[in-house]
Amino acid sequence: MNVNQPLDASADKRLVRVTILQQTYTLRSSGEPGETEALAQYVDDLMSQIAARSGGADTGRVAVLAALHLADRLRSLEKRLAGRDSELEALERRLAELLD
Repeated sequence: MNVNQPLDASADKRLVRVTILQQTYTLRSSGEPGETEALAQYVDDLMSQIAARSGGADTGRVAVLAALHLADRLRSLEKRLAGRDSELEALERRLAELLD
């Protein structure tokens, strides 16, 4: 699935069937089916772990907790990437100074 495309973009989309928490979903994906299946497996694993730890929480609650976990991970990676971008910019400036 490509998150950068509009939701209604339908060019070159394939149907991919995945299972998350024993529920089957048919997804329309512009990416490789194997990648979509791997993402779904990751989400299924995460939600299964959360469900096991939360002792019988309903699926909606498990989904919200999984979404929060993924959002936290995304934010952490975005911060790391921003830090690396700043480091690269500083190195580029230093290199430009050395070359002048």
